[in-house]
Amino acid sequence: MKEKMDMEKSERKGRVTLILAAASLITGFGSSFQYGYNVAVINSPAQEMKLFYTRIYEDRYGPMTDNLLTLLWSVTVSMYPLGGFFGSLMVAPLVNKFGRKGTLLFNNIFSIVPAIMMGVSEMAGSFEIIIAARFIVGICAGLSSNVVPMYLGEIAPKNYRGAIGIVPQLFITVGILVAQVFGIRNILGNKEGWPIMLSFTGIPAAIELLLLPYFPESPRYMLIQKGDEKTARKGLQRLRGWEDVDEELCEMRVEEQSERAEGRLSVLNLFTFRSLRWQLLSVIFMNMGQQLSGVNAIYYYADSIYSSAGVADDHVQYVTAGTGAVNVFMTIAAVFIVEKSGRRLLLLIGFGVCCGACVLLTIALYFQTTLDWMPYVSIVCVIIYVIGHAIGPSPIPNVITTEMFRQSSRPPAFMVAGTVHWLSNFTVGLVFPFLETGLGAFSFIIFACICLATLIYIWVVMPETKNKTFLETSKLFAHRNKVDIVAEAGDSVIKETGVERGKEEIKNTLL
Repeated sequence: MKEKMDMEKSERKGRVTLILAAASLITGFGSSFQYGYNVAVINSPAQEMKLFYTRIYEDRYGPMTDNLLTLLWSVTVSMYPLGGFFGSLMVAPLVNKFGRKGTLLFNNIFSIVPAIMMGVSEMAGSFEIIIAARFIVGICAGLSSNVVPMYLGEIAPKNYRGAIGIVPQLFITVGILVAQVFGIRNILGNKEGWPIMLSFTGIPAAIELLLLPYFPESPRYMLIQKGDEKTARKGLQRLRGWEDVDEELCEMRVEEQSERAEGRLSVLNLFTFRSLRWQLLSVIFMNMGQQLSGVNAIYYYADSIYSSAGVADDHVQYVTAGTGAVNVFMTIAAVFIVEKSGRRLLLLIGFGVCCGACVLLTIALYFQTTLDWMPYVSIVCVIIYVIGHAIGPSPIPNVITTEMFRQSSRPPAFMVAGTVHWLSNFTVGLVFPFLETGLGAFSFIIFACICLATLIYIWVVMPETKNKTFLETSKLFAHRNKVDIVAEAGDSVIKETGVERGKEEIKNTLL
């Protein structure tokens, strides 16, 4: 009888409830969708927008050179990741002050305002409005790309943390696909439709602004950082769908005790804290590898890559949308396999596939003028690259960042991760057009080398974090950091031989 009750309790504890699923979907669509949408939204209507830039410039100043147009367009593309960089700098102070849910609600300002700006840009006759709006909506993406995984990682049970942690990346890929479909010339990728297409990003923000207030704030934030046990318990009960949440609250208390000596860490403290050294290095390497591997070069300039590969102009938009559909499908697959295969294996496979695809793409692009069938090989290489990135490098880094850091260090860790992510993104967006012009086919060899270097780092350094508590993950890094996690935390409650007794003591005080 007791075994049956324990089994039933275990099943209930780890399930995905309607509230948890709805919170994941609302934050995914309201925030992460916009990130992906704005990555790809200016790709398909690029030619129409460049004509608009040229017309406005020539009306004011006279003839525009090709180099100046390339520069203005590169700035338009790269303003988005630059805004993302500044948004990532705001993560730690905002989530500590307003909470995870509160920050996401506040963040919608940085989506609705630029959506209006981009919608009226043609009417106002100003390409500067578009550039400024891209920067502002980039701030929105910089915040959401870090806060959404943090929020979902904290409200999810540990046995579903990986799957739910991939939901933001799934909505990013859906956003990319929707932008590619809208960008088809017969829909919105034309002279009349592109301002409407740019302004669509405000709709998900408005939906999130209306619905997200009905969902609970992160219980970990409420208990550990705000000391509000009543609200934390109530939120946890709604998320888990049952009343008995004492065991999970006890785990939070143990985590709180273990890091009490640390206090609230700033980014500067994070860099000097020995027990977090390799976690921080891993976050930096993963995010650099993710972005400098060339994934956004594919999305920002997919049409031009396919044109270079010999795809007819009338067919490019459909091939691009097909690539986006493959990305969505493979990210859905990652949601279902991440808890079985683990994080580390998916990263290794993903970066390995991307490395091989970049090498083959370089060869295919180099020989495309001499062999009639090479353009088709180029398309296949891009699709294989997208598949590889979708199952590992795209979704997993945010999941692992959530799992490698505890409550006090998680906000500054995401701040560092976001800064690296968006600076790398900005670099690719700004440099790739010139890289493509200067190196041609060989530009993808650089991406292949970065994929290989990241793969080697993960193989040597990264442990598996699947189905581990936050404290257990910290212990995985303790040996490599050459610290005694017990001494570092300054509290005997987390000694390995005394965790259960510590939990019992905390539970007694709670009850």
